[in-house]
Amino acid sequence: MGILKTFALGGVHPEENKLSSQAAIEVLPIPKQVVVPLGQNLGAPSKPVVKKGDKVKTGQRIAEAGGFISANIHSPVSGTVLKIDSSIDSTGYKRPCIFISVEGDDWDESIDRTDKIETNILLTPDEIVSRIKSSGIVGLGGATFPTSVKLMPPPGKKAEYLVINGVECEPYLTSDHRIMLEKGREIMVGIQILMKALHVEKAIIGIENNKKDAINHLTELSRSLPGIQVVSLKVQYPQGGEKQLIKAVLNREVPSGKLPIEVGCVVQNVGTAFAVYEAVQKNKPLFERVVTVTGKGVKKPSNFLVRIGTSVQELIEAAGGISETTAKVISGGPMMGKALTSLEAPVVKGTSGILLMDDGESHRKVENPCIRCSKCTYACPMGLEPFLLIKTAKLGNYEMAEKEMIMDCIECGSCQFTCPSGIPLLDYLRLGKIKVGQSIRNRNLKKA
Repeated sequence: MGILKTFALGGVHPEENKLSSQAAIEVLPIPKQVVVPLGQNLGAPSKPVVKKGDKVKTGQRIAEAGGFISANIHSPVSGTVLKIDSSIDSTGYKRPCIFISVEGDDWDESIDRTDKIETNILLTPDEIVSRIKSSGIVGLGGATFPTSVKLMPPPGKKAEYLVINGVECEPYLTSDHRIMLEKGREIMVGIQILMKALHVEKAIIGIENNKKDAINHLTELSRSLPGIQVVSLKVQYPQGGEKQLIKAVLNREVPSGKLPIEVGCVVQNVGTAFAVYEAVQKNKPLFERVVTVTGKGVKKPSNFLVRIGTSVQELIEAAGGISETTAKVISGGPMMGKALTSLEAPVVKGTSGILLMDDGESHRKVENPCIRCSKCTYACPMGLEPFLLIKTAKLGNYEMAEKEMIMDCIECGSCQFTCPSGIPLLDYLRLGKIKVGQSIRNRNLKKA
């Protein structure tokens, strides 16, 4: 096969632990009640269009986009709106949510529920973008950026390549892997839909070489589809980052502070491509997704198709329950995921996995002084100096943090993973980014 492609700068190699890679996707039973947060996307939270006592159907719109960078939300179940109230989410804070009691499973009549794969793309590019927007599709790789916005490049910018992210470099997570294996034909149609919307003739699917079955499957499917290419990549974290993936497959570098469109690329996750297929070809909004439930102490590591608003507790119970050795439950993967404060937190559009970690894995090392070894700098895929950035954050010198490009940090955790002193670098970097981001927004408001 020759030398496998990868990005050039930094990166680490955590233990993979893909325990659920052979677990076929199972449909999780519908819960008796769902709690649907109004903030499920990057950008403005959605605004409810239903009220207490309203009857809703599965797939019916219950909240509308709260701004340009926002997304519609659709009911994941049929039943009655109990209330619109605050409830704890994956951040640990109480956020506005729509509570719905489940009464059967009556879907909106406009949704095509047949299993037939529709390959004929009838909608125009503008109609595709409109359908994706109305269906509430966001990036399912974790960023949850509204997909329709990505398909509308700013004036003067034109996409040349559609890059499909099938990397799934986070240890433990396998939901994208299973979607590629089980929904490959639908993903290919979704890619063609995205290509049509973007007016591009070339699409590249990047998949790490630890998923040879997915590489072989999608390669075979792409043989009859002009312009679509599957590229095998070296296993290296965080290759799933947009800038790292573009560098790996096209050897193009996105400039600091810029988006992939600057180098003629638009990146979409494989799960997003599948959701686009369902929205455009089946008129099915995004109200369910595949979630990995895994961990070394999990009795049955699984991949579940889950309705949005289902509690994390119900997923864990379906995978065999929480073990006595579990010390921490993570939403996402071990590198970029965040610990949950409550198992009542609901699944949202951006929930890729639920990871149960024992004390040995989750226990933080005692923080020791920085020894200036530069391991964090060598590991950083963005070419930053994490040891310097956390010092600015600790001292509250956010002007210097901005000057040293803290906003370029992709929060991958590579620096913290490699630190021999046990310094929680990622925590400090996230704090610094929040403060610098606030400063930038305030500055821009004064200019407006």
